[in-house]
Amino acid sequence: MKPTIVNCPQCGKSVTWSTTNRYRPFCSERCKMHDLAQWATESYRVSEAKQEEEHEVFNQNSDTFS
Repeated sequence: MKPTIVNCPQCGKSVTWSTTNRYRPFCSERCKMHDLAQWATESYRVSEAKQEEEHEVFNQNSDTFS
């Protein structure tokens, strides 16, 4: 079976997707830590429209359980 190749989300380098790559989907610890730092500094965000939509669905579902 041909190994699955993916691109590192940080640097774009081709990486083999396998259990032997402990940093997957990243190519290295550096890229993995860089991604974590971006989440910690809130460089990545979930769009507000999506959050409002999920909040409405949650409120509708919580009415069902009352």
